[in-house]
Amino acid sequence: MDIRILGVPMDLGADRRGVDMGPSAIRYAGLADQLERLGADCTDGGDIPVPRPEERDPDGTPFDGGRAKFHRETREVCEDVTTAVRSTVAGGETPLVLGGDHSIAIGTAAGVAGPDESLGVVWFDAHGDFNTPATTPSGNIHGMALAAALGTATFGGEAWAAAPAVSAENVSLVGVRDLDEGERGLLRESDVSVYTMSDIDARGAPAVTREALEVATDGTDALHVSLDMDWLDPTEAPGVGTPVRGGVSYREAHSAMESVAEYRDRLRSLELVEVNPILDDHNRTAELACELAASAFGKRVF
Repeated sequence: MDIRILGVPMDLGADRRGVDMGPSAIRYAGLADQLERLGADCTDGGDIPVPRPEERDPDGTPFDGGRAKFHRETREVCEDVTTAVRSTVAGGETPLVLGGDHSIAIGTAAGVAGPDESLGVVWFDAHGDFNTPATTPSGNIHGMALAAALGTATFGGEAWAAAPAVSAENVSLVGVRDLDEGERGLLRESDVSVYTMSDIDARGAPAVTREALEVATDGTDALHVSLDMDWLDPTEAPGVGTPVRGGVSYREAHSAMESVAEYRDRLRSLELVEVNPILDDHNRTAELACELAASAFGKRVF
């Protein structure tokens, strides 16, 4: 497999600074080396430029009775992400996108599939990321990313956010355990398949992940996996901006990524987001992100 690493040091979609250093921390933890030991040809495509928040107006742009902080800047970055991902796929490489906050997924999802293709998505996250400018309590776009990709969250009628290749019936949200009231209602009304931590407790991470993958690959041409590191329990991944207790364990996370690896022939792209080195303990979370990427691309104990 030919893999191209794309860094997006984005922190405009989140409240806490530091997540912009996530791509560097993951690289420093040995991402390329781990992938090359699997036999992959790994190329680093560098970082996509992101404006400094200190140089821009942080006030949320009003939309539909709500707001979206750094909306214009987020749009510009996501459009650049879409272009880079699309070019990577066209060149026969698998994009491995490093965040940065989860708002970058809007750009990734829009760039992965070709013009006549459909895309399934598995979204590993503690949060739903299904707010809209009207329901968000914070105005942070990283909490609207999945809704934006599906066209549920809109920004003044602009078309930049929606990913036409993605339909809600081919999206799985896995491991969610912290939902705002507004996004809870929107998810219930949607065709997104939602698997909470209670489902994982009852059925196990491998079974839930395999079902989520079946949903995402049913009738679609390609698969995108977006992994927010706050999906794991904070005892395993302390370096995230929005930790929530009760997440998956180290082994559950690896078993889930090993299930993803069973779909390697469909896996078009992988995304690792929300690593915040400022909040981390000796780069543990970045190192774990590297390990999980390796498992998703086929690493096994035996």
